[in-house]
Amino acid sequence: MLRRSSDAGAAVTPLALDIRGLVKRFGRPAVDGLDLKVEAGCFYALLGPNGAGKTTTLRMVAGLMRPDAGSIGVFGIDVLREPIAAKRITAWVPDEPLIYDKLTPVEYLEFVAGLWSVPPELAQARAVELLDWLQLRPHAQERCEGFSKGMRQKVALAGALIHDPKLLILDEPLTGLDAGAARLVKDVLIARARAGTAIVMTTHILEVAERMADRIGLIAGGRLIAEGTLEELRTAAGRSDGHLEDLFLDLLARQADAA
Repeated sequence: MLRRSSDAGAAVTPLALDIRGLVKRFGRPAVDGLDLKVEAGCFYALLGPNGAGKTTTLRMVAGLMRPDAGSIGVFGIDVLREPIAAKRITAWVPDEPLIYDKLTPVEYLEFVAGLWSVPPELAQARAVELLDWLQLRPHAQERCEGFSKGMRQKVALAGALIHDPKLLILDEPLTGLDAGAARLVKDVLIARARAGTAIVMTTHILEVAERMADRIGLIAGGRLIAEGTLEELRTAAGRSDGHLEDLFLDLLARQADAA
């Protein structure tokens, strides 16, 4: 679960996410011997058709589901043996945000910060920063029950970031957002990645993955069938150019033919 810096003699540092031989069955394998590695500061898009095993994988990384086999490391912490320690540096945002409708954004962030034992003064400073960053300040004292999906998604993202996680896991974070909200969320995520947070995101919006991701993984049948930068995926597909959508369909077709 460790990698060595490219500098000669540099210290060995842990991967942000190190998945090895991951298996989860629901009658049939949903995740089937998956291997996946993500470095700190990397924005990683995990793509695949419906039923490929993306959400199941992310739920296991987040500690919400136990695998049948394999290992998951988060910055050198074994998720299965030390789940609390792993969760302290991880955040999970599902496709349907789960927030408390009767709380205001300020109250919700205070509540989540308390769960992670963030000191009150630090939590307050982070909450102010996040509310400003996500343009939620005008609604900070309103109950979340009246919020649109886009606003709820932003509140959930703020809650995920309040304890300053080192690994952020996002399942379809842009689904249902209007153009303005989607652009804002994308800007926040890119800024977090550039600041050193590792981000793993699933999305069916391939143009978003093409523009945002440093590396892209394609999963099918619970296995990683292709992985790399956009240029590396073009090489794997035997193309000199082309959009991610074309590469995605080509690589899936090849996988189906080989099966």
